[in-house]
Amino acid sequence: MRFLLDAEQRAFAESLGAMLTSVDTPSAVRDWSRGEHARGRALWSRVADAGVFALAVPEEYGGLGVRPVELAVAFVELGRHAVPGPLVETVTAAALLSETDPAAKRLLPALASGEAMATVAHEGSYALDGDVAGTRLALAPDGLHLSPGHGPVRPSLDPARRLTPLTPGGELLTPAPPLGRALVTARLATAAQALGVGLALLDKTVAHVGQRTQFGVPIGSFQAVKHRLADAKIALEFARPLLFGAALTMDRADVAAAKVTACEAAYTTARTALQLHGAIGYTAEYELSLWLTKARALRTAWGSPRECRDTVIQGGDRQ
Repeated sequence: MRFLLDAEQRAFAESLGAMLTSVDTPSAVRDWSRGEHARGRALWSRVADAGVFALAVPEEYGGLGVRPVELAVAFVELGRHAVPGPLVETVTAAALLSETDPAAKRLLPALASGEAMATVAHEGSYALDGDVAGTRLALAPDGLHLSPGHGPVRPSLDPARRLTPLTPGGELLTPAPPLGRALVTARLATAAQALGVGLALLDKTVAHVGQRTQFGVPIGSFQAVKHRLADAKIALEFARPLLFGAALTMDRADVAAAKVTACEAAYTTARTALQLHGAIGYTAEYELSLWLTKARALRTAWGSPRECRDTVIQGGDRQ
């Protein structure tokens, strides 16, 4: 089965990609890693103005209605450009809050408009970007809480993914949040983001091997190099229809399959990119590192490969 985007969806991807290409996202990522959020917040506002976060919010709360396919389209572009911030967590928070009226009426409009960022974590674990998110949701045994604060920032595998513990307690928003739907949303967005990261890494590596020479010829002409790039390309292209097929069904097993496939493809592409770039690929100063570290971090975000495979084996249902 082939999953092709329609003209409107393609135009959305192209316009979002063009907007992100026009700004200096690597500088925003590096600033974000240092805890300097001005550029990242400005970029966040532009992403919100494009309607990305509104795609996860029901219309009655200021959104465009929950539209998983368009959300996946957007997150591929966000991953392709390495946009920093709690992107997945904000749309996951929207899924958690959508059935918690009156909290939804109070919190969701700001998420849809980009006025607020959100982060989500289980009580006692680390939340992404808790120092900048205005809405911090903590999942506790008695339900979903609005955390009143956060602890110190901890280092992460990806410097742009800043981890903080959430302060326990706070307002109880609901004793029974829709955890299943929220997890499916988080995994779909993570899969799309990983696919975009992998596609960017492949493009950058293809360009590099066409310029780097050895024995007087570009290394991209070597058969072994072609094989590695072809394997990465096939893995990414195999993940693409799984992603959009899962966005259509929103079945937990389908989404888990898409998540593990896209993240493993991105991780494989990252390893290929690192090998073919040589020593320069290891340097933090080189922009490639911004995508390399993200590919590795997304691999286990919102479910490790083993957890996702277990979900596929168990089967799923629509959320």
